[in-house]
Amino acid sequence: MGLWITAFFSGVRIKISDLVGMKLRRVRPSRIVNPSIKATKAGLNLDISGLEAHYLAGGNVNTLVDALIAAQRANIPLQFERAAAIDLAGRNVLEAVQVSVNPKVIETPNISAVAQDGIEVIVKAKVTVRANIDRLVGGAGEETIIARVGEGIVTTVGSSKSYKSVLENPDSISKVVLEKGLDSGTAYEILSIDIADVDVARNIGARLQTDQAEADKRIAEAKASERRAMALAREQEMKAEVEAMRAKVVEAESEVPIAMAQALKSGNLGAIDYYKIKNLNSDTDMRNSISKTSDKTKKENK
Repeated sequence: MGLWITAFFSGVRIKISDLVGMKLRRVRPSRIVNPSIKATKAGLNLDISGLEAHYLAGGNVNTLVDALIAAQRANIPLQFERAAAIDLAGRNVLEAVQVSVNPKVIETPNISAVAQDGIEVIVKAKVTVRANIDRLVGGAGEETIIARVGEGIVTTVGSSKSYKSVLENPDSISKVVLEKGLDSGTAYEILSIDIADVDVARNIGARLQTDQAEADKRIAEAKASERRAMALAREQEMKAEVEAMRAKVVEAESEVPIAMAQALKSGNLGAIDYYKIKNLNSDTDMRNSISKTSDKTKKENK
């Protein structure tokens, strides 16, 4: 009765049976009546059943009414259904109205970009945005704004021929980025993009060239090692072939006395021929011995 009397003298027309029905539906009547009183005093004509339905759907009735009052004071056309949809979508409808009236500043993290001369530039920007009531439902949030601004800064710095031009005219970055229409499909309208800080970082171009030179050096060393291994393998093969040939020569030389003996028996080789061969071998052995002695003496004299 006390709540009904308060509502009656506040200009809110509600039946006692409606209050009882709220109790039966497990709705605290004060959660509906008090915001309704506030709306009536502000000159808004809201339906009690609509507020109760919004409460049962999980919405915040008090915040919804505050948002509608703030929108009315700021001459922002905001209907009850739109405000209820924004609230049920998980967004703070009162904050959205406040940001629509008083724009807020979103500060981006440090954004790394590289100019065409290979110098890395660290840029930090401040984005002034205003909430767009019509796009709050289904529109992207602050993260998308920050990502798009970062992408625009990277593209703009990357198209600059030198980092010096970026340092000389940082406002050129904000102008180019602002012209890209980065707020399309978002719940905000970008009013301005201000470059807060620009710092010069690493020489990425020189570092990449150094890394490429080091990689080329390693590739060359690997190819040289491969060629060395192939040469060693070929040398071993040649040594094996020489040893095989020596073995065949030794084997062939071992068969010479047998062949000579058979030639003597068969009469194909005479005794005089045999002794000539022996003298020839002796003469050859003597020459080899003299040659080895001469080479040894020359080495000792050196």
